[in-house]
Parts: sequence; C-alpha cells; structure tokens
Amino acid sequence: MQKVLLQRYSVLRKNEETQPANVIERAVDLHCLTVIGSSGYQKCIKYLWRGWIHQDDRAPGNFCFYADRDNTNYWAHLNPDRMRTPLYQNVTQISLSLIYLGLFTGAVNTINEDGDLDVVEGILYLMTFGFICDEIAKLWKVGIYYFGFWNAFNNCLYALLTASFVIRMIALSHSPNEHDEKRAQLNRLGYHIFCVSAPMFWMRLLLYLDTFRFFGAMLVVLKVMMRESLIFFLLLIVVCVGFLQAFVGLNQVEGTSSITTFVVTAMANAIMQSPDFEGFDNYAHPFGLILYYIFTFVVMVILLNILIALYNSAYESITDNAIDEYMAMFAQKTLQFVRAPDENVFIAPFNLIELFFLIIPFEWWMDSDRYERLNNYVMGVIYSPLLLITAAVEARQAHTVRDNRKRGEEDDDTIEEWEELESEINFESEGWDKRVQSTKPVVEVDADVLEIRELKGQINELRDMIRAMSAEPEDK
Repeated sequence: MQKVLLQRYSVLRKNEETQPANVIERAVDLHCLTVIGSSGYQKCIKYLWRGWIHQDDRAPGNFCFYADRDNTNYWAHLNPDRMRTPLYQNVTQISLSLIYLGLFTGAVNTINEDGDLDVVEGILYLMTFGFICDEIAKLWKVGIYYFGFWNAFNNCLYALLTASFVIRMIALSHSPNEHDEKRAQLNRLGYHIFCVSAPMFWMRLLLYLDTFRFFGAMLVVLKVMMRESLIFFLLLIVVCVGFLQAFVGLNQVEGTSSITTFVVTAMANAIMQSPDFEGFDNYAHPFGLILYYIFTFVVMVILLNILIALYNSAYESITDNAIDEYMAMFAQKTLQFVRAPDENVFIAPFNLIELFFLIIPFEWWMDSDRYERLNNYVMGVIYSPLLLITAAVEARQAHTVRDNRKRGEEDDDTIEEWEELESEINFESEGWDKRVQSTKPVVEVDADVLEIRELKGQINELRDMIRAMSAEPEDK
C-alpha cells in the first residue's frame, strides 16, 4: 500500500521532470471513481484519516506508518504532532464552528442599546479575523486552485461581519450622547448587517459535517443540482434582459421615468411565482399588459419546468452513484488535511497565536530545531484538552490492533458476530466451510480461464464416461 499508492513518482515531459505525485492524489485530482471506490484505496484513505499513515517528519513528501499504533502506553500517544491527523483536525474544526455559532447566537440575542462591543462580540470578531487570515494564507500558498464554492461562501460571510464591525467602529467614533442620531443610525445599520448573516452561519456547518455519510451524499447531490441549474439561470438572464429592454423602450415612449422600478419589481415577482398584473393596465396599453403576460408565461410555465426537469435528471443521475461520489469527496477532504502547506497545525483562529506570538517574534531569527520545539510546546498547550482524549482513544485502539495481529488479521479488522460463534460451531463438519470455499472467487486467474478449465474438466469426465460404456477395451 505504501509503495503502490503513496510513493510519489514523476515523469519526463519534453525533457522536463513533472511534479511528483502519487496514486492517491492523482485519483482525487482526476476524479477517478473506479480507483477511489476500490477497497485498497479506501483502506489507504482510512489509514490516512486515522493518522496511522502520516507524512514523514524528515521528508514531508514521503509517507510512513505511525509506529506507535500498537503501543498501549498512554503517554506515548500524548504528542502534539498527532494533531496532524485529519480526524482530529476535523473534530477541532467542528468544535470551533459550534463555538463560533454559539457566540453569534449570544451576540444576536443580546443587543447592546449603547452600541458598545461586549466580550462575546469581541471574541466573535477576533475569531472572524483568524478565519480571514487563514483564507488569505492558504490562497497565497496554494494558489487559485484553492478557491472553491465553500471559500466563496465563507468569504461572503466574513465580508458581512467585517462590514458590520467597521460600521460599529465608525459609530463608536461619534458622540456617546443618546441624542446623537448619527451614532444610533450607524449602530442599527451594523446590527442589521450582522443579523442578515445568521442563515450563512448555520449553513456553514455543512462544510464540516460532510464527513458524515448522510450529509456528504446530500451535499454531492446538491452540488450537481446547482451545477445543472446554471443552464436555467443563463436562459433566465437572456429572457429577462430581452423583456426588460422591451419594457424600458415602452417606458421611454410613454415619457415616464419613475416606472422602471415598478417594472423590475413586477418581473422579480413573476420569477418568484407571484405576478402582479394590476399595474400594467395603463402601461402602454395594450402592449405593456400583453408583454407582461408573455413574460409570465415564459418564466412560470416554460423556464421553471425546465429547471424542475434539470433537477430531476441531475438527481436521478447522481443518486445511483452517490456513494462513490461521497467517497471521492471524503478522499478529497482527507488530502486537504494531508496536503496542508504548514507543518505546524494551528487551526483558525489559533493561527493568530502562530502569527503574532511565533512567526513575527521568533521565526526570523531562531534556528529551525528550537523553533520546531517551541511550536510543539505551544500546540501542546492549545490542544491539551483534545490531546488528553485522543491519547486515551489511541491507547485503547492499540489493544485492538494487538489482538488483530495475534489473530493474523489486519490492524483495522473488526470481529463480526458470526466470527464470535466460531468456537461454538464446527463449520467444517457441517459442510459450511467447503461451501464457502467453493464460492470464493479466484482473483489471481481471469474468469475466462476458469471457465475454460471447468469446460476441460467436464470434457475429460464425458470422455471417461464414454470409454466406460464402450465395449472395446481401453488398450486399443
């Protein structure tokens, strides 16, 4: 597994050596579901997710097995480097997201009438700053390929919170006098923008819940459906621009300038399946009303049915392959943690500690060994609550690994219910063992060769039967 799937190779193209890559990375980059869905690939992803395979400290481009996975000593697993495990990073991100959501809920439900920032809002905006720095750092190191749907979604959320914070700061610069209308107006505007971001806070949880099979499969379906809906929105934009130009032309002929807002609102209502025909009775009669009828028919009857058909076809095409798509997404998420550009794991907003208390004051002058040791000390303090739990979990898993090795099984093997009855039931005497062995597929030989061998055996048996029935002796 280590040599075949994780060993990085490079090839020569036009006398230039390509960037080394392994099978795990190439399968995800090329979205090769056949390879990703194979048992060996999934086992490798499982080992990476659990941290049983990790990047070599001396050569980050290589992978090695976690040597202490069978060590039952608790203190052997209490190591800050274990935070490189994708599973632990994902648990930390989910916990921080729940705390982030809890702080936002507390800030929304406790509005300060004087407009001052309280402790809850201060921590919330500080965490937001950490998330923004994390996005900028990853975009700087990884490049444009890092930018995706969830990055755009999170950036919109952070932009709303940043706008709210800036407006609140501008409001604080005004007089604290309660009769200052400008300060009260800015505070209201800041709170309005702050509250508008509430749906995005809750939808942000889906970014970290996609490791669960139910949420992951549904997100795959939604992703494909939204991609198919681009055709609908393209047609909708073309139709809306054409009809809007017609309405604007009629508006100019009538010589009115204030009707444009009404037309845009009426067209938006028609798209939302709530058309309003009353305002078009006296609008360039009868062309305005006829044009609006045609627009409503095209949008509500034709385009919306096209959207429903696209969603239906997308859902049917993806649900049959949803499990494979989920495994591909899970593998991609695992490699996002493994491919992290930083060797030291400081999950946002803890990256602010790394930035202001490690990188700026120490990295530029301290030697690499001492700086790495300092990072381990800081990570040990930050992640100590989680490390105390993960060390106990890994020590318990080590007993399972040892038991599996005693039975000659793989480290991640689980004992099924029928295996627990092995000592009580004699499968060989009851013929069950032979029946299972007869149905066991032979993967070393091609199926066509097996059928030919079976056919040759049947021919030999038929020949023996004919010879036995023949009156002539065999020696002739």
